[in-house]
Amino acid sequence: MPVVKIHLEGQISDFDLRLLRIFKVVVESGGFTAAEVELNISRSAISTAIADLETRLGFSLCRRGRSGFSVTDAGAQVYEKMLVLFGSIDTFRTQINAIHTQLKGEIRIGITDNLVSMQRMKIVGSLRTLKTAAPGVLINIRMMPPTEIEKAVLTSELDIGMIPQWRTTPGLNYEPIYDEESGLYCGAEHPLFSIPDAQLDAATVLSHDFAVPAYAQPERIQAIYRSKQASATVSDREGVAFLLLTGCFIGLLPTHYAQQWVSTGMMRRVLPSEFTFVSQYVAVSRATSTDDQILATYLAALRKAV
Repeated sequence: MPVVKIHLEGQISDFDLRLLRIFKVVVESGGFTAAEVELNISRSAISTAIADLETRLGFSLCRRGRSGFSVTDAGAQVYEKMLVLFGSIDTFRTQINAIHTQLKGEIRIGITDNLVSMQRMKIVGSLRTLKTAAPGVLINIRMMPPTEIEKAVLTSELDIGMIPQWRTTPGLNYEPIYDEESGLYCGAEHPLFSIPDAQLDAATVLSHDFAVPAYAQPERIQAIYRSKQASATVSDREGVAFLLLTGCFIGLLPTHYAQQWVSTGMMRRVLPSEFTFVSQYVAVSRATSTDDQILATYLAALRKAV
């Protein structure tokens, strides 16, 4: 069989690959009629595709007519080279899929305290997916205040962080993961605990001592704190809970976190109609981390988590 020199103008496009796949099915089916069933397209569409491919290559690939279907010498060579091409594509796909299980290294994640009590366990689900997809990756979790997490991501001490978003910082990407509701609470020993909401107003409630967080808060919450002289400050939400349980302070807690004490009668939510706040939690990462395959794998898992 004489070797045919194939001259293909320009780059191979997705359209070329589609035409080649149609030609492959036609050859392996033994003709256009049988290929109709396999390809689920009409015989005229198949004929048009083969004619387009022949025009693209510059020679005939097959003979079709009353004498039946047959492949030309050039068509046979194209078919053989096409099998090599598609085999290489399949090998490439397999190798890329295998990269996930071959990932080695570490991912450093900063998480704001007490998110584990969220009902929608996106962080847990995404960590499970990462461990399954890349078992060789070391997962390093650090529990930190939100402002420290953001700084650590900026300085590359962390790869990603889970924080409430009060602002955006240049150089960082933010992806929403949770909406978190917070309310105002007091402990069972506090004077407000036994007073029904119907007998309370905002001014009366705000006259009591607050446990004030030392970390960033939304403007609506900051406005409340600015009107008060802090009688206690805390670095995290667990600190707020400690002070509320003394019965000497009121303070804001996420509703999912406070529920463990509310359900046992150790805390009470005060005036939810006046003091309900919703914060958006985000996954924050460096804008320049796009080439980090481990981080990209984890972010993909986080986006798919429910």
